[in-house]
Amino acid sequence: MAPIVRFAPSPTGRLHIGNIRTAVLNWLFARKTGGTFILRLDDTDQERSTEAFADAIRRDLAWLGLEWAREERQSARSDRYAAAAERLKASGRLYPCYETEDELDRRRKRQLALGRPPIYDRASLKLNDADRASIVAEGRRPHWRFRLANAEPGTTEPLPTMVSWNDCIRGDQMVDAGSLSDPVLIRGDGTALYTFTSVVDDLEFGITHVIRGEDHVTNTGVQIQLFEALGGEPPMFGHHSLLIGPDGQALSKRLGALSIEGFREAGLEPLAVVAHAALVGTSDAVQPMSSLDALAAMMAFEKISMAPGRFDIEELRALNARHLLTLPYAAVADRLAELGVGGRPGDARDGTTARRFWEAVRGNIGILADVRSWWEVVGGNVAPIVEEPALLAVALRLLPHEPWDEATWGQWTTAIKAETSTKGRALFHPLRLVLTGRESGPDLKMLLPLIGRKRAAARLAGQSG
Repeated sequence: MAPIVRFAPSPTGRLHIGNIRTAVLNWLFARKTGGTFILRLDDTDQERSTEAFADAIRRDLAWLGLEWAREERQSARSDRYAAAAERLKASGRLYPCYETEDELDRRRKRQLALGRPPIYDRASLKLNDADRASIVAEGRRPHWRFRLANAEPGTTEPLPTMVSWNDCIRGDQMVDAGSLSDPVLIRGDGTALYTFTSVVDDLEFGITHVIRGEDHVTNTGVQIQLFEALGGEPPMFGHHSLLIGPDGQALSKRLGALSIEGFREAGLEPLAVVAHAALVGTSDAVQPMSSLDALAAMMAFEKISMAPGRFDIEELRALNARHLLTLPYAAVADRLAELGVGGRPGDARDGTTARRFWEAVRGNIGILADVRSWWEVVGGNVAPIVEEPALLAVALRLLPHEPWDEATWGQWTTAIKAETSTKGRALFHPLRLVLTGRESGPDLKMLLPLIGRKRAAARLAGQSG
């Protein structure tokens, strides 16, 4: 059976580089294996979930090219969670508890003071019907806990109970269910929690692989028991390492600069963002990719390191620049035209000129929008920086007649060198400054024909043009 995977963000904020990495790994795995990628919006938190955030998640995924086969929303599935809860109640695995948060906190502190693990003591299991009736009469509403299978029959005292699985990424894993509290699956207000809803959804959607961050490893031990209690087969699990910043500290999703929206607004290329998210923290080099399919072909769980992946925004920007360098003109022609590259009223520039321009400048831009400043250099008014005026006077006198091509620069500078005996940086740097107004930039043998003789002559004479 072809794999079925899901990406399950909560629409309570913007997607960021940390959680988009999970989406990317799931999507690439589905793409490589001919599987299905589902978008599941975990929107049971009605106070914090908004349609604006849901729309933003869809927009971010679409911008990155991560198409989904179908969308599911947990807010539309409350009846399915209620039905599953009733099955667990009937089997004795879901039981009501009445302690307040303050009572639970005091109990944990007492357990710690006595040197005991601060896990729930299952006091509610020891209540009789009269006890429960009395508590309910006080107006308390129960929350519901899932009874872990970690005790001898007829007892409540937890014993060491290893839940094990073969993790797609981390290999053999074990969680001791005896060291865990029975997890709350349903709050006092009736809302179901992630641990529960996720399992119900994964069962009903036929999820075959759950690929998520390593912060869910302990959840997996609980959820495997929950799958089994609901009569289902647990999926395969894979827990990837989390990202850290260049300083070794955990990334914060609240940093707007690390949001996918922020990357888009900064002009980064979606394929560069996806490639970085997929390759950082793996045995593959972080490198430009030609397509999502090429990236999917490289995807393998065994390549993902268990050490944290180090995310540095400057490395992403550098990758973006390297990615642009690989793009042929055809891949950017329409976008260049939108940026105003390819002609001005009264100019004779055409597609050929735009192509030559792209090939000249693509190695000197960090984002595509940077081409606008270079387009001004070749066809706008540049304030020349005049150094070595005597040399520039000779250069102006020896300036060749058009037509010009890439050989013109070499022929012209050879002639200047022959007359002035100037060579190397002493020759080339003053010419770059006066022709472009920049200290560095594209190869002038490619740039000079685009500037043209009229503008070059004006600039050599110290005039804007």
